[in-house]
Amino acid sequence: MRRASVWLVMVCALSGCASDPVPFTDAKAQTLEFIGWEQEIRLTPQQEAVKRAALEALPAACCGDNSAYTCCCPCNLSRSIWGLSQYLVAKQNYSASQVKDKVSEWVAFVNPKGFSGDSCYRGGCPRPFSENGCGGMNPNQVSF
Repeated sequence: MRRASVWLVMVCALSGCASDPVPFTDAKAQTLEFIGWEQEIRLTPQQEAVKRAALEALPAACCGDNSAYTCCCPCNLSRSIWGLSQYLVAKQNYSASQVKDKVSEWVAFVNPKGFSGDSCYRGGCPRPFSENGCGGMNPNQVSF
């Protein structure tokens, strides 16, 4: 174990750090998992309000003139964001601020180069996330 990892384990043991319930490790597998959560997890009106508050505070990565809550369409990037948010709110009791931070982390993970904010309007819908795209429109055929 690296020294930094040992230090983190020791600090967390002493201070009671909670482990990350959704560490980002595999964009392909997790995209499919999050899209599944978007289809499976139903939120109460109160939980939906938390999701809305979190995602309305973020511009959509692929169409920045919309919020991450609405996007301009239900693309696979948005579906992954919505599913991740629903899981965090329903299963982990995250606040709007925590959801916002985690979704921002996810967007940066799937495309470390960043999104232009206009890929939907420039033919980017079928491109993979890592190429400034939406990952397609069909949840059964995600572009990677």
